[in-house]
Amino acid sequence: MSDTRPPQVLPTRKPTQHLERYSEADVPTTRGVLKTIVFRDKRNGREHVALVVGEPAGLDGVPVRIHSECLTSEVFGSLKCDCREQLDRALDFVTQNGLGVVLYLRQEGRGIGLGNKIKAYALQSKGLDTYEANRQLGFADDLRSYDVAAEMLRSLGVQSVDLITNNPLKIAGLVEEGVAVRRRIPSRTEHNPHNVDYLKTKRERTGHLIELFAEDDDTEAKAG
Repeated sequence: MSDTRPPQVLPTRKPTQHLERYSEADVPTTRGVLKTIVFRDKRNGREHVALVVGEPAGLDGVPVRIHSECLTSEVFGSLKCDCREQLDRALDFVTQNGLGVVLYLRQEGRGIGLGNKIKAYALQSKGLDTYEANRQLGFADDLRSYDVAAEMLRSLGVQSVDLITNNPLKIAGLVEEGVAVRRRIPSRTEHNPHNVDYLKTKRERTGHLIELFAEDDDTEAKAG
């Protein structure tokens, strides 16, 4: 397991207070019982979910996955990304370890919404990559924000996190919002012919720490 410790940076923003802790219940799942807490954003009514295993309040180094909604992959089984695998592996990790939090944020398509995401897919079929398609539609590469995630973690009483991610922007986003990130836990998934170019593009264009092939593991081992 990689142990990437980002530099500790003081937050540049005041803590947000946009969320209402709306409802919660223990939900039995195939992985066991998950404490399911729904947070409602008072600005737009959007509901985000914290899936909690164990008692993370007051603890350091809590395993945390910040996961953005991906209806196409998680419900319909699309092979164009690895979102469903990342969600499954994060849930496996926290349940098997008996401690952790998976935050499920309603930020479909890196924040552009489902309809625009499908428009972007149509443009990708004509040869544009995922970022070029977003720009063609008039959007930035990534519209997601992590103030909501930080507020959810504060509500849960988490002191610091071991972040399950390949995305260095998530680490920076949490630190900027005042959440201490103790280390990174890689989110490893299998690629397929439909998503390998997408994963390569994320790695090359935005610095995602994605390991696609055997030589990636060798390179990391030599570097670490």
